[in-house]
Amino acid sequence: MVDSALPTGAFAHSFGFEAYVDAGVVADEAGFGGWLSAFISQPLTYSDGLAIRLFYEGVDLGELDALLSASLLPRQVREASLKMGSRLLEIGGEVFPSPALELYRGLVTAGRAAGHQPLAFAVVARSLGVPLPEALAAYLFATVTSLTQNAVRAIPLGQNAGQRLLRQAADAVAAAVERIPHLTLDDFGAVSPGLEISQMRHERQRARMFMS
Repeated sequence: MVDSALPTGAFAHSFGFEAYVDAGVVADEAGFGGWLSAFISQPLTYSDGLAIRLFYEGVDLGELDALLSASLLPRQVREASLKMGSRLLEIGGEVFPSPALELYRGLVTAGRAAGHQPLAFAVVARSLGVPLPEALAAYLFATVTSLTQNAVRAIPLGQNAGQRLLRQAADAVAAAVERIPHLTLDDFGAVSPGLEISQMRHERQRARMFMS
């Protein structure tokens, strides 16, 4: 479930870093490393990671799904979460079926939930008995791996640079896993406006490699 080759479509999404590449702000290993650090410490921590933790703690799945839909302001990012969430629900239903997963799929089918990627992952992970810290670390690092692979193609970066970035990102992921348990519901969706603006600009770029 955390392999970068899992067919959720992650290879088609940059979650906004391509807008920085287009603007010339991210043009090398150091530039992408700075963007990735911000992405880990903000959206992955305050939206995805916090949603996973709240689900583990028993917050209503439909409520969390609605919160994610409301907090993901850039259209492309919201649609990316739903596209990958839909695929993850389908794959999880075949590989790791569970009553909780069927409940979420049922809510999505009935139009009572949107079906976001982090929640689909959380449902599968908790159903398998994966402890929260391991689930958070796995989800965050899998996302980082996919984004780094995309950056290697898009900037472009060398394969060795990609491995160096992943090593650095491992520390940022560990810090995020430590931070997430101390957040509150009021922290949900706290993201730098600069990241969101770049994600909104992406859909109007003249040429794009990625869907987000």
